[in-house]
Amino acid sequence: MTNSRLNPKVDEFISRSKRWKEEYEKLRMIVLDCDLTEEFKWMHPCYTYENKNIVLIHGFKQYIALLFHKGVLLKDAHGILIQQTENVQAARQIRFTNVQEIVEMETILKAYIQEAIEVEKAGLEVDFKKTADYAITEEFQTKLSDMPALKSAFEALTPGRQRAYLHYFAEPKQSKTRESRIEKYAQKILDGKGLND
Repeated sequence: MTNSRLNPKVDEFISRSKRWKEEYEKLRMIVLDCDLTEEFKWMHPCYTYENKNIVLIHGFKQYIALLFHKGVLLKDAHGILIQQTENVQAARQIRFTNVQEIVEMETILKAYIQEAIEVEKAGLEVDFKKTADYAITEEFQTKLSDMPALKSAFEALTPGRQRAYLHYFAEPKQSKTRESRIEKYAQKILDGKGLND
């Protein structure tokens, strides 16, 4: 691994890490051995092949993970890929709690990274759920029927923004909480803004 392949932003990120420093370094070496380009995206080390995201290294409180952007398309011969939450459609993680686990899996990790590169070379795409596949809560449907302007504004949002709202409105178990969320965000929808805008 030549120093010219190291991204200074990743150097700085790792040097400032209070946790997982040794694990970041080991994962970084493994990934760079697979001839990927090191970048810094979403405030984490990200590795690309011909400008396509392949893997990201990110640390959490309980574990550090190697995240495969199109992990759902990998064969997962060793059954080690984890779907972070039920709503994550494409990405999959391999989690570690210490550097020894990473060392022991180095050969397997390189094989998974190579497979992820092949997925990109083949131009494979993830078949994401369409907005129409998301349920609209009864409370939101009622609000859309009562307010044609809200319905029009919601339909004018990008599909990603629509899905974010539908998911967020459907999360609570109690109708009262769902109604409260809808009331709180109705104006944002009318303003053409997404949930996190």
